Amino acid sequence: MGLAEGRVVIVTGAGRGLGRAHALAFAAEGAKVVVNDLGVGLDGLPGPDGPAARVVEEIRALGGEALAHGGDIATARGAASLVADAVAGFGRLDTLVNNAGFLRDRMLVNLDEDDWDAVMRVHLKGHFLPLKHAAAHWRAQAKAGRPVAARVVNTSSGAGLLGSVGQGNYSAAKAGILGLTLVAAEEMGRYGVQVNAIAPAARTRMTEETFARTMAAPAPGEFDAMAPENVSPLVVWLGSDASAGVSGRVFEAEGGRITVMEGWRPGPTAERGERWTPAEAGEAATKLLAAAEAPQPVYGAR
Repeated sequence: MGLAEGRVVIVTGAGRGLGRAHALAFAAEGAKVVVNDLGVGLDGLPGPDGPAARVVEEIRALGGEALAHGGDIATARGAASLVADAVAGFGRLDTLVNNAGFLRDRMLVNLDEDDWDAVMRVHLKGHFLPLKHAAAHWRAQAKAGRPVAARVVNTSSGAGLLGSVGQGNYSAAKAGILGLTLVAAEEMGRYGVQVNAIAPAARTRMTEETFARTMAAPAPGEFDAMAPENVSPLVVWLGSDASAGVSGRVFEAEGGRITVMEGWRPGPTAERGERWTPAEAGEAATKLLAAAEAPQPVYGAR
């Protein structure tokens, strides 16, 4: 039996790239997969084809079970129908992988409000709404006395952890997903739901041009460290029963490397029993900074 045998898994943005790799990996481990994709271009505008249906055909050709969902998961109707289709089609829902996204990169001074709103909508709201509707389903199941061993895997980014020059909107959205993950893990744990996040690095439509040198394909016969399929094994494990007890954590995944990320923790501290003057606060802060670890550089920093 596969690691995900019998589980029903939703993967958003699963028509291409990481999402497609996740969907195929879950199917290979015995899951029934709901393949969501709106079929848009890199900028989030409508595209000419329906990639979700093609991935469903791939899964079925390999002997798996899958169905396509083409709704907009950044709308309440689309997110609700995504969960409803999984339950109607396969009788249950066990795992949600939030993966959908796109880019509209600009330096901050050139970043239009519409580009900010669009990226926030798809990445952050597009995580929140499927999570909200899936969580409501699982809470109802738990309150009805039915056992729940649900899993959510959210998709952040190194840009959300460290920042990325020219990607202020994307970095802010991906950082927001980390906060959402921590809150959801705490709120939903009582109902049998585990929520984690990954920060993947892989060759996709979103990265192969922006980071062309890093994402370049290797020479024939060499390990392809940037293949999206390298990230999916961790996602499948997090989305399976095997990850019992793991929640509220963030993992980096790239090539053959997996890292548990350790977020904001208190560093050097100065304490006094009265209010600081501005000059005193500055003197104390300067001493604390000298004792603190240097931050990791922002991606693209010179």
